[in-house]
Amino acid sequence: MTGNTDVVVVGGGYAGVMAANRLTQRDDVTVTLINPRPAFVERIRLHQLVGGSDDAVVDYREILAEGVRLVADTVTRIDTAGRGVALAGGGTVGYDYLIYAVGSGSADPRVPGAAEFAYPIATLEEAQRLRSVVAAVPATDAVTVVGAGPTGIETAAELAEQGRRVTLVCGGVLGPYLHPRGRRSVAKRLAKLGVTVLDGPGAKVTAVTRDAVRLHDGRTLPSAVTIWTAGFGVPDLAGRSGLSTDALGRLLTDETLTSVDDARIIAAGDAAAPSDLPFRMSCQAATRIGAHAADTVLNRIAGEQPASINLGFFGQCISLGRRAGIFQFAAKDDTAIRLYLGGRPGAKLKEFVCRHTVKHLADEARKPGSLTWVKDDKRRQALRAERGEAAATVERAA
Repeated sequence: MTGNTDVVVVGGGYAGVMAANRLTQRDDVTVTLINPRPAFVERIRLHQLVGGSDDAVVDYREILAEGVRLVADTVTRIDTAGRGVALAGGGTVGYDYLIYAVGSGSADPRVPGAAEFAYPIATLEEAQRLRSVVAAVPATDAVTVVGAGPTGIETAAELAEQGRRVTLVCGGVLGPYLHPRGRRSVAKRLAKLGVTVLDGPGAKVTAVTRDAVRLHDGRTLPSAVTIWTAGFGVPDLAGRSGLSTDALGRLLTDETLTSVDDARIIAAGDAAAPSDLPFRMSCQAATRIGAHAADTVLNRIAGEQPASINLGFFGQCISLGRRAGIFQFAAKDDTAIRLYLGGRPGAKLKEFVCRHTVKHLADEARKPGSLTWVKDDKRRQALRAERGEAAATVERAA
């Protein structure tokens, strides 16, 4: 390709910012980042916003390369034929390549009363609203957190540390990702904070009312504030634009992160489903996937064959209030192992990870192309096994 190349990045989260910064390696590439908000949201600190220890916002000037044009608006539709995106504020922005990095948000609870009476926490606006709601009720009032993933655990611990009366409803196992040893450590810390943990199949929420939560086993829990952290959804922009998605709405791509429908569209972050086998939603994955998406675009501009994504993991870190935390170590294939770091050292490592995630973005802005990551060849084995199983199923059916 000769002349200038216009690349539009839709979404200014961890993946989108990383991709936009990395694209500035070439002087003949014009990068436009479109995001609904004029400031970057540290999503991994939203529970701190609710607790009042952080505002979870970073100025884009601190993390975005100078050459990237920032447009504060919402993309309402992608015109693949015309290679342009329509904006809610009016007008369109054309592109030669588009990186789809719209991220994720709250999932539809699909539990009676949850949408009306429970408070989600997946976006900045949701967390800010919840902060006001929590502040308005007495500390002695019951708070129920639904969902036992990292966000649920962190929110429960943050509020309990402030003296709130918190119940964490798991609907299954506490911290599904964690190794049993790490899970026991988290349970011990929550108990010390006074959090009541309800786990097992009987603790699945069946209904939410204005002042209570009902469980599968028949229990009714008084609840002045019910916080919903169970599950994530993704924006439906890809589906509305006629692009192929998985059941959750993530853009279907090949292993280079290129849309199965359009070679000019590359996905990044939580909204990407490479080979219909998406990575775990996390900032750890988002930054690396964003970098790989940018590399795919740069390869195509240079007339080179993009590489397949090869991403390994380190583990998962969870804060347990301001004075404790856990880093659950994992194998490269993102499987938790016996090793973990808890207590005060775990809290310090969690804070280190939060700070350095933002630093990675800033470093990429100053020196695009600098981010590297650990590899994992087991993904290829998993893909071969999955495809082999699918082929065998088709053969048996024939």
